[in-house]
Amino acid sequence: MSSSDRRVFLGLLAGLPLAACGFTPVHGPNGQGGALRGTILADAPEDRAGYAFVAQFEDRLGRTEAPRWALGYRISTRRNAIGVSPENVITRYNIIGTLIWSIRPLGGDEPVMTGTLENFTSYSATGTTIATVTARRDAEDRLMTLLADDLVTRLYARVGELAP
Repeated sequence: MSSSDRRVFLGLLAGLPLAACGFTPVHGPNGQGGALRGTILADAPEDRAGYAFVAQFEDRLGRTEAPRWALGYRISTRRNAIGVSPENVITRYNIIGTLIWSIRPLGGDEPVMTGTLENFTSYSATGTTIATVTARRDAEDRLMTLLADDLVTRLYARVGELAP
C-alpha cells in the first residue's frame, strides 16, 4: 500500500466516529447554522465597546431581518500593567473583557440561554501619547471581536435550542 493510499484510508477511518454519532457541521449542507442568521436582535449599544461588539456580532450572524430572539449583554473591561521597564515605566497592558449575555424571546423577559465569557488582548504603551491611545483603542476593538466570536461559537454549539 503506498503512502498516499494509507493517508486516505486513515482519513476515512478517522471520520467514522463522527459519522456514527450523527455529527453535522453547523455550516454544512444539512447544518442548522443558517437558522440563526438574521434572527437575533442585540440590545442597542451604550458605549464604544458595545458598539464594536454589536458590529462584530452582526457581522457574524447578519443584521436582523426577522427577529425572533433578543440578545442582552453587559460588557466590562479592566486593564492590568504587564510590562514595566527598569525605570519603573509601564510598557505593556492587558485588557481583560467580560461579557455577561442572555438570549430571550423577542418581547419576553425570561432568558432561554445565559452565559459569561472572558477574553483578553494586549497593547504596547512605549510610543507617543497618541500612539498609545490608538493602540489601546485597537486592543479594545480586537477584544470585542474576540468576545463576539466566542458568543457566536457558543450559540452555534447550542443552535438546536434556538432553531425553529
